[in-house]
Amino acid sequence: MSNRNKGIILLLLSAFGFSMMAAFVKLSGDVPTVQKTFFRNAISMIIAFGFVKHYKERLFGKKENQKILLLRSSLGAIGIILYFYAIDHLVLSDADMLNKLSPFLTIIFAAIFLKERTCTFQIVAIIIAFIGTLFIIKPAFSVDTIPYLAGFLSAVFAAGAYTVLRVLGSKEQFYTVVFYFSFFTTMILLPFVLVFYESMSLQQWTYLLAAGVFATVGQFGITIAYKYAPAKEISIFFYSTVIYSAFISIVLFDQIPDVWSIIGYITIFGASFYMFLRNNAVK
Repeated sequence: MSNRNKGIILLLLSAFGFSMMAAFVKLSGDVPTVQKTFFRNAISMIIAFGFVKHYKERLFGKKENQKILLLRSSLGAIGIILYFYAIDHLVLSDADMLNKLSPFLTIIFAAIFLKERTCTFQIVAIIIAFIGTLFIIKPAFSVDTIPYLAGFLSAVFAAGAYTVLRVLGSKEQFYTVVFYFSFFTTMILLPFVLVFYESMSLQQWTYLLAAGVFATVGQFGITIAYKYAPAKEISIFFYSTVIYSAFISIVLFDQIPDVWSIIGYITIFGASFYMFLRNNAVK
């Protein structure tokens, strides 16, 4: 099998992992968002710990990379809390698609902070994607808009984290980065969970443990996928999460996206597909 096909399969697996994570987070019900985030990251931390120890790497990376790792973890922690909040309050596929704005936002941040060159077609794709966002959010300037804004901001902070990862490059192993992020988020949220902890049923425990396992599958899958093939060649396949999430929304939660949201999905996917084609045309 070619490296490109390996990358595609891993990305599809990653997308499935993240979709199942979101489904289990939503299935866990009225557990506080901070508590859900804590358990999701605690499981990832334990699994990543096993990888770091197996490969005899440093748990917290190299001394010279601490500021970068800390910034990446801070942005990622805020992003995932906002994403889980959006999952709890929106149709699952709406929350997922808003979070998928992060690649477009990463282009903007990379241009501003890393001085990376931005092509005209990328700017066009970003504008189209943001138009699609408006179809999903349907801004009405009411309380109902807050979960949509949380979903959008989750993409903003995720993009910030990905931009910082570009600075980090290959200076650290992916499992070290995952462990650092998971450990940081777990420790930051622990005091809040201890103070405001709400008891959970066995079923809720099971759902959140499963969310943590699938989140790790998603995290490792996407990281390894991009080691096999460049993002510009395979990134489009990560949008399969929206298909998974839409199917899960209908089957498990009896939630059907409205017509405006579907138009938004098509618009954002179209922007991504356009950028995918143009990226592969650039030599």
